Amino acid sequence: MRDTGLQEHDLAAVMLGWYDHHARALPWRMPPGDPTPPDPYRIWLSEVMLQQTTVATVRDYFHRFTTRWPTVIDLAAAPDGDVMGEWAGLGYYARARNLLKCARMVTERHGGKFPDSHDALLKLPGIGPYTAAAIAAIAFDQPETVLDGNVERVMARLHDLHTPLPAAKPALRAHAAALTPRARAGDYAQAVMDLGATICTPKSPACGICPLMDHCAARQAGTAAELPKKTPRKPKPTRRGIVYLGRREDGAWLLERRPERGLLGGMLGWPGPDWSDTARHAPPVAADWTALPGEVRHTFTHFHLVLTVMTATLGADSAPDIGHFIPPDQFRPSDLPTVMRKAFDLARDG
Repeated sequence: MRDTGLQEHDLAAVMLGWYDHHARALPWRMPPGDPTPPDPYRIWLSEVMLQQTTVATVRDYFHRFTTRWPTVIDLAAAPDGDVMGEWAGLGYYARARNLLKCARMVTERHGGKFPDSHDALLKLPGIGPYTAAAIAAIAFDQPETVLDGNVERVMARLHDLHTPLPAAKPALRAHAAALTPRARAGDYAQAVMDLGATICTPKSPACGICPLMDHCAARQAGTAAELPKKTPRKPKPTRRGIVYLGRREDGAWLLERRPERGLLGGMLGWPGPDWSDTARHAPPVAADWTALPGEVRHTFTHFHLVLTVMTATLGADSAPDIGHFIPPDQFRPSDLPTVMRKAFDLARDG
């Protein structure tokens, strides 16, 4: 980092001063200077939702969740299917399952109040080191080091660190820890995240208006746009499968609740065999199944998926081996995860 005579606490003060004037208005955040204590439930919920998901996507989900379940006790009492349905489309569905487990543990073991220490938060389901640090800092103003992708990018550029991720994480954490102040740690954490989200962006960073421009080693070296470096990822494999959209003569749809463990766990979906290198025909009930033209394409974290969609009208006496019928007045396509909704859209539009 360029030597300007400023110490770490001075840079933290620069960031806090910038944040006081430029903080993003987010529905889960208290504005700087607001005397109202942050709500740990809203901080926790937002942090879980924001994992691997953008702020723009999360806003509406957050609003629906907090309107329907305004407290962690309300969420803990919610039926699993209702929560999974509201989560549909956000992806990474293990987060929703852990959301319920965590809400119930906070309610049953902590009287509906989140613990305020990093170590205690780590003992809750679905809360890892980053989320524990974020909750402790933002909700309870504990001087914890919060390190997300935005903070990693700011630190890599501030110190002109060229070690590729993920190998660079320990060094980036050390740099972030050195800058974390003991007072207003929550505001500081949000300030650095905001800086990474709005100015120190992955592409075309706006270095000319950055509050740290005079202290940024990468800006001085002309390397900001290429940092942080990342180890190249291996190409994702492609898996194939078949889903069966069966509709009974009375309009009821045949769906299955996927197993709790595994991909799309606990979510409603169309019956079909496991996905593999080749698609396998295994209908849930004997019928005149017809393959639709076209296919569904979807990308998960570790692989691409290509689905063939087959449809059939099922008789009133159909007895499927898998799944159950949902009456038309109870079926909501919005309750389906994205890949299953794509299959429904293909059938509807076809």
